Amino acid sequence: MAIDYKSAGVDVEAGYEAVRLMKQYVKTTYNDSVLGDLGSFGGFYALDDKPDGDCLVAGTDGVGTKLKYAFVLDKHDTIGIDAVAMCVNDIVCQGAKPLLFLDYIALNKLVPTKVADIVKGVSEGCRQSGCALIGGETAEMPGFYADDEYDIAGFAVGIVKRNKIINGKTIAAGDKLIGIASSGIHSNGYSLVRKLFGEDKDSINKYNETLGCAPADIVLTPTKIYVKTVLSVIEKHTIKGIAHITGGGFIENIPRIIPKGLGVDIDLNSYPLPKVFKALGEIAGIGNDKMYNTFNMGIGLVMAVAPETADDVVATLKELGEDAYVIGSVSDKEGVRLH
Repeated sequence: MAIDYKSAGVDVEAGYEAVRLMKQYVKTTYNDSVLGDLGSFGGFYALDDKPDGDCLVAGTDGVGTKLKYAFVLDKHDTIGIDAVAMCVNDIVCQGAKPLLFLDYIALNKLVPTKVADIVKGVSEGCRQSGCALIGGETAEMPGFYADDEYDIAGFAVGIVKRNKIINGKTIAAGDKLIGIASSGIHSNGYSLVRKLFGEDKDSINKYNETLGCAPADIVLTPTKIYVKTVLSVIEKHTIKGIAHITGGGFIENIPRIIPKGLGVDIDLNSYPLPKVFKALGEIAGIGNDKMYNTFNMGIGLVMAVAPETADDVVATLKELGEDAYVIGSVSDKEGVRLH
């Protein structure tokens, strides 16, 4: 029997409906400084009305149920990197340089050494992305969380010139899609990962032949932070759109940057599929349509560029130490097609 994300407890359709319903309330708070609408990877707030004026770009996120593995393995010094990555990777998709970060940690009982380990990871993520950790909140909530469990979320603010915003509006049919390799599962799809690998400490420490290691060796690999890479690339090249491949995988995130009426074709043979996704697919017994709608499948960030610049952008990414591939192209037919 196949095991998919919905059977693991996550209903993405309900998520779509929630966003649709909440928009009517969100829009009542907008003023003339708010640019765009819900759906971008970051929220825009213009500081003035000049064409080259500054815009703040903000993003907030958590780590999701990846936290369960931090509890099981009693390892807490990398989960903060994930919290930062999920926020700063979103706002850099809009061309914004992250400026500051705030964290929120809620737990049953405050254990100083554990909180220090969590914040150690947050600080590392901030250093990797070049932003300042300027504050946060630690909430002790006895009786609310289970013993030894906690939650963490973050909030980041970046800045970009209004005329330098990357929003996908100029993307056209024929443009190329460049995928930048992920560091692994990152921080999405863990409700399904936990169902497939389990949460028992002994079982996740058991060697998996397809993985070539034990699941415990990879389930807490931090989400890759792409900030410095993206900021370097956009100094040299025109990037039309950038998608952070998070929850919903290729199927949901790439269309977020593609203008209405267009779609994308993805060449599944254009890059090497990491072992972890082969293993998850085998255990789940589900096809590419659901795998690519749940996980990043080895690609953490996708850039849309003019076809004549694609090779040069890939070369620059490789010079920056990234594994990058032309993984597909923009089509005049709507939807995401996997070939």
